[in-house]
Amino acid sequence: MRSHMERHYVTRIGWLRAAVLGANDGILSTASLMVGIAAASTARGDILLAGLAGLVAGAMSMAAGEYVSVSSQSDAEQSDLKREREELRTDPIGELEELAGIYVARGLEPGLAREVAIQLTAGDALGAHARDELGISEISVARPVQAALASAASFAAGAALPLATAILVPTAWIGASVTLCSLVFLALLGAVGARAGGAVMWRAAIRVTFWGALAMALTAVIGHLAGTLV
Repeated sequence: MRSHMERHYVTRIGWLRAAVLGANDGILSTASLMVGIAAASTARGDILLAGLAGLVAGAMSMAAGEYVSVSSQSDAEQSDLKREREELRTDPIGELEELAGIYVARGLEPGLAREVAIQLTAGDALGAHARDELGISEISVARPVQAALASAASFAAGAALPLATAILVPTAWIGASVTLCSLVFLALLGAVGARAGGAVMWRAAIRVTFWGALAMALTAVIGHLAGTLV
């Protein structure tokens, strides 16, 4: 018998969300910071220092924030599993009926639903309840360390792009070059993220480019006003 393997986009959700968010934030926040500094100061060193500081601080912030957030999700999942394990120990018949009721609600005949529940409970009772009652599966389970590392690495990679642009171009062109290149990077990232997630590429690219342009325009105005006042 030939095995039938399918690839589903949902299997990527654990790392895709953190990676796309981290890279997008890395490009946008670092580029906006550098554009704002460039509008207030013409010194290359000031602009590069701001970009480097934004990269390091942003990567650590993303890692810490993602770890805390996903850890909270993991704690909630573990608490639910602990409660479910105790209920299976103290009231196995009630839990069996509950599982059968879930399958009836999904369209199975009561007799078949009960038989399915009995067989799944015999194999892995906690796994069956985790999956079908709580919605916790191997695909969706929270992984704090993975999410934190993906966020930090993707943020640093994204932030490195406008920083590299500023290093390579003449000082007088830094503001415009970082803005233009960062918008291109954001559009490409939006398209790649949409492609990986099975969404419409051009729509994602336009959406992220619009917000990126708005953020950099606002920071440029603020930087210009600050530079004028100083």
